[in-house]
Amino acid sequence: MQVIRTVEAMRAWSLQSKRSGRRVGFVPTMGCLHEGHLSLVQLARRTADLVVVSIFVNPTQFLPGEDFEKYPRDPERDEALCRGAGVDVLFYPETGAMYAGDHSVFVDEQRLSSGLCGASRPGHFRGVLTVVAKLFNCVQPDVAVFGQKDVQQARLISRMVRDLDFPVEMVVGPIVREPDGLAMSSRNQYLAPAERQDALCLRRALDRVEDLFAGGEREVERLLAAMMEVFRAIPSARVDYAEIVDDVTLEPLQKLDRRCLVVLAVWVGKTRLLDNTLLTP
Repeated sequence: MQVIRTVEAMRAWSLQSKRSGRRVGFVPTMGCLHEGHLSLVQLARRTADLVVVSIFVNPTQFLPGEDFEKYPRDPERDEALCRGAGVDVLFYPETGAMYAGDHSVFVDEQRLSSGLCGASRPGHFRGVLTVVAKLFNCVQPDVAVFGQKDVQQARLISRMVRDLDFPVEMVVGPIVREPDGLAMSSRNQYLAPAERQDALCLRRALDRVEDLFAGGEREVERLLAAMMEVFRAIPSARVDYAEIVDDVTLEPLQKLDRRCLVVLAVWVGKTRLLDNTLLTP
């Protein structure tokens, strides 16, 4: 595995690989890797000849007062995991290489980002789209792999790829969970032991909706009420949002007559966790 730290070297490696007829797969991350990330590496390996993983904690997607400074970082462990997973290149750029001191151009999206995390964290997705566009230009991938847990992010990046004509195939991998059902996330390590147990309320709420839906329930308000009942039983849980939205437009639904997403953002203590599930009538 090569470790590349400059934009110029990354682009040169990728262009040379593509000239030789190799298909480049790409998994962008912010590090502190876990089995969820490694499952995306495996997906990339199945769809490409070479796999690049980037690790970059992107400052422009953190709002003032958020956890940019304390975001978990473990570069030695991340590098070992990437080597073990058969990654071909670990792209590890410095902030100064990614953003000029006077940078002033951003990528902004006007529709899919208006609700959910976009409403709770204004400006967050502008930072996400900007850094992913920059990483695409650095890595020049044929295929990029993202996770379903951050479903709004995946939808936004797919829209950016379409609207800005990036020559990149998008692949979205399924949520990877701990044995007890908690969706894997780098931020899970923030949870104290009691909070870790409380965090299972997200999966329980989704299970409740899935069971009701399978039993024929189609009233959105009843499904949402059933989820909120689960959260009210957990004193440490504070719901940021719990919504049922169209799978494509991400707009809230009143009638469940199409594929839809049940999407959650819940604070457990001081840790904000995401989860979701797909319902298909």
